[in-house]
Amino acid sequence: MNVVRKLRRVTAPLAFAGLAACGAGGAEAPIHIGLAGPVNQPNGRSMHLAAQMAVDEINLEGGINGRPLALVVKDDEANQEKAVAVATELKDDPRVVAVVGHINSFATRAAARIYNDEQRGVVELSPASSAPEISEAGDWTFRVCPTDLQHAPALADWVYNRLGRSRAAVLYTNDAYGRGIVDVFAQAFERAGGTVVARDPFLPQIVDSIGVDPFLERAIRNRMDALIIAGQAEPALSIIRAARRLGYRGPILGADGLTNLREAGSIAEGVYVTSAFLPDRPTEEARRFVDAYVQRYGELPDHRGAMTYDAIRLLAQVLREIDASSALGTQPSMRETVTVRRAIRDYLAGVGTRHPAFEGVSGTIRFDEKGDVVGKDVAVGIIRNGQIVTASS
Repeated sequence: MNVVRKLRRVTAPLAFAGLAACGAGGAEAPIHIGLAGPVNQPNGRSMHLAAQMAVDEINLEGGINGRPLALVVKDDEANQEKAVAVATELKDDPRVVAVVGHINSFATRAAARIYNDEQRGVVELSPASSAPEISEAGDWTFRVCPTDLQHAPALADWVYNRLGRSRAAVLYTNDAYGRGIVDVFAQAFERAGGTVVARDPFLPQIVDSIGVDPFLERAIRNRMDALIIAGQAEPALSIIRAARRLGYRGPILGADGLTNLREAGSIAEGVYVTSAFLPDRPTEEARRFVDAYVQRYGELPDHRGAMTYDAIRLLAQVLREIDASSALGTQPSMRETVTVRRAIRDYLAGVGTRHPAFEGVSGTIRFDEKGDVVGKDVAVGIIRNGQIVTASS
């Protein structure tokens, strides 16, 4: 009956008859969290590594009230259709009590239609999807990263006030992420007194074959003194090469999608990148996490890794609080799982209000009524010698 009372405190009343009996005997059976993202691609690799590190640490600490935590890993290939298929598999898996994912905003938004199911809903907790539209994805969708409504103004402030540049051109991927950055950046930059001299969309898959020279040539003729790239690292690298080849020598900036440019060598040196987490974040928890990650993997974590780590740690805390270990049997029925999923969702919705805020390595996590993290800082970093360090103008 203790299990029933604990679950009732965080979820709507449900029919619990026989739940405690079904849950008996599962002391050693794992409790599973789904991990969904482009785990075999550069922008999803750190997600997978940090998630496994978090799970291993949690299990060394005793797991979820004595039961180990385990991952069900699914690769969405940074593809909307694949994300929907992955979300369907995870939603229909009675082992999976919550999902950490997805990384790309378009994948998160597409998958949200599946996770936000009235009958078998499952929490979708994104570490890095920043498009503003995700705020409307539904009651089962949360994120621990700041939105583009925070990244883009930070870029605009840095360009205008810290670098003293007033004529910016923006090249952006024609998707939810790119459009979110360009729209908010333009508004903030123009409010500050700057002028957006060009804003042109591109398709990442054809940047190399078709090129962006006409966009850049026009921006240079319009006297751009800052280039903003709203997209991912691979196409951004092609754009940077083209800009330098055409003679542009001014600053280049972008939001967190450009993080993996740090691996591109000298061509990316000096590029500014906004991020919700930088490895030199000056807190004790961040230093501990970075040291452990480097010792384990021989490389520095990025923001995706740090916020995935926080997402796994947060869910582990929630699972302990709702006593999920007692509510789930060795081979959970969908009925048991649905009950726990609802308890997780309702508990997360109260983090920072009805329940304490969560102190993570990337900062404090508390959610608003739309599942967005509240008050998360956005830092501006600069690529130096293959690393992103906190920038100083």
